[in-house]
Amino acid sequence: MRLLFISPYLPSLIRVRPYNLLKALARRGNEVTLMALQPPGDEGESLPELRKLCRAVEIIPHPKLRTLLNAAAALPTGFPVQAAYSRSPDFDRVARARLAADRFDAAHIEHLRGAVLADSLGSLPVVFDSVDSISLLFGKVLQDAPSLKSRLIAILDLGRTRRFEGRLTERFRQVTVTSQADRQALVELGSAAERITVIPNGVDLEYFQPQAVARKPLRLIFTGKMSYHANIAAVEDLVEKIMPLVWRDVPQAELFIVGKDPAPTVVALGQRPNITVTGSVPDLRPYLAEAAVALSTVRYGVGIQNKVLEAMAMQTPVVCSPQACSALQAEVGPDLRVGATPEAIAGEIVRLLGSAQEREAVGAAGRAYVETHHNWDSAAARLEDLYRAAAAPA
Repeated sequence: MRLLFISPYLPSLIRVRPYNLLKALARRGNEVTLMALQPPGDEGESLPELRKLCRAVEIIPHPKLRTLLNAAAALPTGFPVQAAYSRSPDFDRVARARLAADRFDAAHIEHLRGAVLADSLGSLPVVFDSVDSISLLFGKVLQDAPSLKSRLIAILDLGRTRRFEGRLTERFRQVTVTSQADRQALVELGSAAERITVIPNGVDLEYFQPQAVARKPLRLIFTGKMSYHANIAAVEDLVEKIMPLVWRDVPQAELFIVGKDPAPTVVALGQRPNITVTGSVPDLRPYLAEAAVALSTVRYGVGIQNKVLEAMAMQTPVVCSPQACSALQAEVGPDLRVGATPEAIAGEIVRLLGSAQEREAVGAAGRAYVETHHNWDSAAARLEDLYRAAAAPA
């Protein structure tokens, strides 16, 4: 198929869903043209690889001033600020020129922030990948986020986003999400159930695979973009509520916090004994390969936690909160360990640190689980069916 793939940011190893869907669609023989906004702070590290994957790549700079003007224009209206973020006269001009010169079977639009970009596509059939229900996320932010800024943003945009997401299937003939919980949230808001498909995140099983290196038997790892409020809350819970219980029984246990753009509060954690905050790293895999146990202690969130899938693919045993694995079909116990309280999470960590045999068994089961359930090629095949359905006569 000839596909126009539209994203409000550059697909990358951090923006894993669009990046890996692009790879899988191209690998399956589709001709993909990527049009993406380049928001402030995105250096474009993934561009060389994207140009290899795609038939053509159009990158439209999206400066800070434009995002601020978009937010200001949305505030007096009922339109979600998150969705207004991506309004771009430059994108509109480039998209219309591309559509005049090229023929496409369908378009794929990524995320709530990309929804407004459909306005430039005329009658081209669209599959909208909502990824998550942002309304569901905002509701959890209001309940659990430690940051006043995050809660204020959620208060401002929650009602607007609920109304917008309740009409997604009026705007788009086919909508996808990563989990059943996100699908149910959209249906409860008013979107049509029969036009919303769950396509879980996959994991790049060739990129993330076990490595023949010795693991550090007392090393724990937490990964993620460390400027994201849910990750900040999770790692603060980890350090303040869980690790003291671990250190009581395993004083030499060390915690590595690995991920780009750590917030000042996260950087400060690195001053404590037995905690290392790396900041951005060129390759996450060596850190996962050396760790004895990977942790995902998210307090709130929606969709699938990619950090869990990546650790499992590396055969690194995972200990997580129920929220971190609620969208997975993994079997608790054999495939990964779960604790609902700080005491329970700490107990699972201590048990795994005390048994190399148990760590090896959980790691192997985790790898087998992602091989079976989280293959990007299967996700791309399902998307191709949806592109055809979107293009079929109504």
